[in-house]
Amino acid sequence: MKKSIIWLLAIIMGITFAGLMYIQVMYMKNMVTLRDEYFSQGVKRSLYEVSSALEKAETRRFLMEDAFQTSGSDYDTSLGAILTMPIGQLSHSDMDTIVNISVLPHGSVGLSSSMSLRDRIRSQYVYQRALLDEVVINIISQSGSLPIKERADSAVVSDLLKSQLAANGITLPFEFAIVNRMGGVIYKTTGYDSQQADKNNTFVQALFPNDSRARINYIKVYFPDKKDYIYHSIKFLVPSFFLTILLLILSIYTIVVAFRQKKLTEMKNDFINNMTHEFKTPISSISLAAQMLNDNSVRKSPKMLEHISSVINDETKRLRFQVEKVLQMSMFDRQKASLRVQEVDANAAIASIANTFKLKVERYGGAITTNLDAEDAIVAVDEMHFTNVIFNLLDNAVKYRDEERPLNLTLSTNDLPGNKLQITVGDNGIGIKKDDLKRVFDKFYRVSTGNRHDVKGFGLGLAYVQKMIREFDGDIYVESEFNKGTKFIIILPLTKL
Repeated sequence: MKKSIIWLLAIIMGITFAGLMYIQVMYMKNMVTLRDEYFSQGVKRSLYEVSSALEKAETRRFLMEDAFQTSGSDYDTSLGAILTMPIGQLSHSDMDTIVNISVLPHGSVGLSSSMSLRDRIRSQYVYQRALLDEVVINIISQSGSLPIKERADSAVVSDLLKSQLAANGITLPFEFAIVNRMGGVIYKTTGYDSQQADKNNTFVQALFPNDSRARINYIKVYFPDKKDYIYHSIKFLVPSFFLTILLLILSIYTIVVAFRQKKLTEMKNDFINNMTHEFKTPISSISLAAQMLNDNSVRKSPKMLEHISSVINDETKRLRFQVEKVLQMSMFDRQKASLRVQEVDANAAIASIANTFKLKVERYGGAITTNLDAEDAIVAVDEMHFTNVIFNLLDNAVKYRDEERPLNLTLSTNDLPGNKLQITVGDNGIGIKKDDLKRVFDKFYRVSTGNRHDVKGFGLGLAYVQKMIREFDGDIYVESEFNKGTKFIIILPLTKL
């Protein structure tokens, strides 16, 4: 799959998930808003009903008080009861009583049999209207002077709130307080906390709104669990939201894996191309030597036979070396490599490696310098792999040399605190760019040199080096400056004899 197609799929998936998450968030936001509005409207209706109920109760109380004050006899009491009864429930004797009602000049009630039925009913209406007018005047003049605690008893207010809220479908626990115009608390429930009450969970309603502005009072109700109540409506959406996020993470991971697999495929293709090129040269040389052996004149010349034999031997070694490097790939898939660990004198091993590698360096007009300053250099390693590690680092230094200046390699050992040995392999080659520096130990990764086959290799050398050093319980670091050189630092634990 092409890289552009992967990017296109990634962009489409990103837009799709962004749109899906936006729709979910907006839906949840709208659900919360609607739930909050429904709750607020229900509470406001309940508080209005509470306020109206208190006003009606006060009016009823004044009517009863006035009735008791104007009633002077049992007859008047029974008369008041009769007057409050519906007409359909009145008996013949009750009707006779009503017929005898009249209004005297001073407003007192008397009986007169001489008046017509229509006049008597009219007199009854005039009397009751005058009575109601008197009650209204008393309410206006007296109600405002009464303490709010008498006009709105806390128990009555609490019962009214519970019943009205339940009627509007609200069963949440609540706390309330009665406050004056200045905000002073007249009385409150035991659980009322003004610090917890805010505009989001508190509702206010004026009590007896027809009172004078100076004496008006308010009821403040707040719901401690309102937030949980509101968000409970979208509780079922939370799992779907997290599942969407999980799906997004999995999609991102899939895209990343796809890019990694593509990059790994490209590296493996480069590996195969380089491996083919590396194998082609020794195979061609061996094939040419074999053809020459078929020539009788060549077989008669001992020097030529010796030369051909030497070529075959060298190219066979070269081919075997390349095969061994390919076989090193299997080590990267194992958790633990099969090693023959033994105590090795690193100074002696490095000196031997430098002496062997000296001829190759001198072939390119360079020099190799050793500074084996470590007093104790006994380490527990597999000698063959340890030698290969140093050879790989030196071989890379030769491959990435700077053609414009003589090659200069350095090998050094130093003692470190904590019973450790430091081995440094340095060169004055072309160096490594910062972008490549963090990936030089990746398998199949090769630093670009502008010509794929100019610098031969499989991209396994440094990956192999890092794996072996870690198998030896050590660490390896790289320091490099482009166009100035590279330094590999190996740190190994020492083994006391």
